[in-house]
Amino acid sequence: MSEPFLSSDDYDERAHQLYNEGHYDDAIAALHEGLGLYPHAVELHVGMGYARLAREEYAWGRRAFEEAVALDPNHEDALAGLGEVLLKLGERARALACFERILSLGFRDDHDLMLQLGRALFREGVLDQARRFFEVAVAAHPDSAEAAACVGYAAHRLGDETGALTSLRRALELDPAHGEARIYLANLLYDRGEYEATLFHLERTEPEEHFDGLAIWRLVELKKSVYRLPEDDPELVPWHHRLSELAGEATPDDLFLAEIEAMGPDGRMRDPRQLELFGTLLTELQGMKNRGGVSGAPGGAGGANAEPHRVAMPSGVTYIGTWEQIVRQMKDDAVEWAGGSIEEYMAASAQRSRRRTGVAIPTTDAESFIRGSADAGLLRILH
Repeated sequence: MSEPFLSSDDYDERAHQLYNEGHYDDAIAALHEGLGLYPHAVELHVGMGYARLAREEYAWGRRAFEEAVALDPNHEDALAGLGEVLLKLGERARALACFERILSLGFRDDHDLMLQLGRALFREGVLDQARRFFEVAVAAHPDSAEAAACVGYAAHRLGDETGALTSLRRALELDPAHGEARIYLANLLYDRGEYEATLFHLERTEPEEHFDGLAIWRLVELKKSVYRLPEDDPELVPWHHRLSELAGEATPDDLFLAEIEAMGPDGRMRDPRQLELFGTLLTELQGMKNRGGVSGAPGGAGGANAEPHRVAMPSGVTYIGTWEQIVRQMKDDAVEWAGGSIEEYMAASAQRSRRRTGVAIPTTDAESFIRGSADAGLLRILH
């Protein structure tokens, strides 16, 4: 029996299903077949554009979207896709013209489309315009927790802390189960020194809602300080497990982004030792007995302590040993330095960090290097 006759809508639906399943090659094949029969089907060109965009084939994606716009200059999805590709190619003015065209066509009320445009701008660092489109979504849909949260993310990146806090709190009023907004808000509160509020929000999240280790580290340290929990307490096990999962899933790019996430809005690296300091303050705020100091504070007698040191990386990896042994382990885990000396590794790492953070890391000895790396926010000294 011959295959049933397929319409352009049938091809479009088939390609959509394959796209949603992440089978981009198969989606492109289906769209090619459909376009061979229906070369003027706008939806098929649009689908091809998004499939190419998902594969980061920006030149091909641009061609597909431009063909769609040529067939229908007022097709909002074609204009949105073309704008996204142009942003990727660095043509911001043309991209914004596409997005402005969508607004002029009367699509301000399209919640998903406004968020799509805002997110595309946000990803490429066009933050003022991203916030604008998120606010358009909020104006049309004031009950949208997702739109409110997106305004908060953009406001924070723009340095508007008050606006960020207001929008994120509004998002949680609308949807208390919005984990991403709650985690983001908790991190902002932590940076402000509002530790009780931080713990309040982080305790209302689940491990699977976290996709980087920063907030988990903070939650663990605050729980240990406030509730006097040992490192192996059953209450902390799910969080340590999630940290291990994230470390196992992390790529080199993920680890680099984790370092960037450790930066504050002013571009300076957050001091990882604040975890212990903040935990102690929380204990005091809770009316608990002061433990008599912070073991991880600088200036301690680390060099004279016979016990091994422990250092944690943003990826969740922990190194244990003398200062020199820890640096050697770090070097050996950096594949490109496996055959080099410790001195060469420290010098190269310090130079790279100086370019990225502006912080000078001493390389005279292993202990100075590790403590300097902690000051730069690149690792955390646990003991």
